Amino acid sequence: MELSTFMNSSSNDVGMLSTIISDELAGMRLDQALARLWPEYSRSRLKQWVDEGLVSVNSKVMRPKDKVREGDKVLLQPQQIPDQSWLAEDIAIDVVYEDDEIIVVNKAAGIVVHPAAGNYQGTLANALLHHAPDLVSVPRVGIVHRLDKDTTGLLVIARTLRAHKSLIEQLEARRVKRKYVAIAQGVMVSGATIDAPIARHPVNRQRMAVVRTGREAITHYRVRERFRRHTMVDVQLETGRTHQIRVHMAHIKCPLLGDPVYNGRARRMAGASPELTACLDSFRRQALHAFELELVHPASKETVGWQAPIPDDLLTVAEALRRDCQLHLEDR
Repeated sequence: MELSTFMNSSSNDVGMLSTIISDELAGMRLDQALARLWPEYSRSRLKQWVDEGLVSVNSKVMRPKDKVREGDKVLLQPQQIPDQSWLAEDIAIDVVYEDDEIIVVNKAAGIVVHPAAGNYQGTLANALLHHAPDLVSVPRVGIVHRLDKDTTGLLVIARTLRAHKSLIEQLEARRVKRKYVAIAQGVMVSGATIDAPIARHPVNRQRMAVVRTGREAITHYRVRERFRRHTMVDVQLETGRTHQIRVHMAHIKCPLLGDPVYNGRARRMAGASPELTACLDSFRRQALHAFELELVHPASKETVGWQAPIPDDLLTVAEALRRDCQLHLEDR
């Protein structure tokens, strides 16, 4: 079976693809045959292109369920329609790695990942479009997973449709390794696994909660360092639900330091020095950082990974808690 490619004049087009149906594919539905011919595209996207008339068989538009025959000539125009509401903005971002397929960034605190109600500008998506304008041709400008506004750390962005499909499949198959470091309130004795389903809070729809009928959510954590009233933990996600780490830590009565949603009203730490009290009071975000990311590269198929250093604000809090421990040991 021979494949050929030639460019189309439309600026939003990826390139016209053509092939001849072999005896191996003869008798298949058109959508099934397309999935075999061009596995770099998702089945839903291929069906969308068929429905939009961007696929022809022997110069005729067909339905996804129509059967193909040996010798049929198939033309596919993988066209992307950019979302004009997502505008490029010159916003500084920390690019850890990039090539023709993916971009890895170390997201700062205070930046929303993608536009939504109330945040149509100043997002990571806007910054990415300025950094790499070609992302306009990838769904959601290549964003395949997210971090909360005030969570820092590593995110991978798909730069091509092939990469987008690969990363989505890896995330769904739980093959992307994502590790976090967090500071939680409360003293944890040892590491453990939290297996508790998550869904929208039944009353407050702006929050998530552990709900019996929710979606499966699994979080692994181990102790990195203990303080008098706090614990620094390494956390690894097995699933990726909204606010998963924050909800699960609150569920085991060890909410993240500074979490404005799941930690309730902040309480003063008994016996804390004025310096530690001031440090904790000034920390105004959840103490959570995505420090390690590992995945299979969409093109090379090799396992690749990156690490992002713990940000200064978390290090400052950890050092203040460490000094507090030392002072209380010296007072004994």
